[in-house]
Amino acid sequence: MKIWVDADACPNVVKEILFRVANRVGVAVTLVANHHVRVPPSPHIKSIQVEQGFDVADNYIVQQVEAGDLVITADIPLADELITKGAHALNPRGEMYTKDTIKQRLQMRDFMETMRSSGIQTGGPAPLSQSDRQNFANKLDSFVAKNHKKS
Repeated sequence: MKIWVDADACPNVVKEILFRVANRVGVAVTLVANHHVRVPPSPHIKSIQVEQGFDVADNYIVQQVEAGDLVITADIPLADELITKGAHALNPRGEMYTKDTIKQRLQMRDFMETMRSSGIQTGGPAPLSQSDRQNFANKLDSFVAKNHKKS
C-alpha cells in the first residue's frame, strides 16, 4: 500500500500529519503537484512535480495508483475515479469517500457548481478546524494500521 497526495491544495497541517505517519510506520507517501512541494528528508517521502495544466496532477495520480492504495484529496471527481480503480480516497477533513457516498457527493458538487455559474454566491469551504485535523489523523491512523504491512 502507498499513500498518494493531491498536493496542489492540500493543507500544510495535513502534509505534516502524513510526514509523521510515513516515518513512524514506514509507509511510502508521494506528493504530486504542479509546483515544487518541499518535503522533509526521508526514505519514505517524495514529491513529484508535474507540468502545469488542468487536472495534470490528478491524471498522474490516477495512472500511478494501484488497488488498495490511499489517496488524500478533496477533489470529488478524482476520488470517484480512484474508487472505481479499487483505491481508497480520504479528504483532508477526515471523510473517507466510499462507493456508497461518492455518487451523492458528485451530485451535490455538480449542483453547487450550477448554482455558482448562475451567479449565486455559495461561499467556500470553512477553514480546517482542530476537530477536522484530529478526524483526519484518526482516520489515517486507522486506515494505515489496517492496511499497511511493514516490509
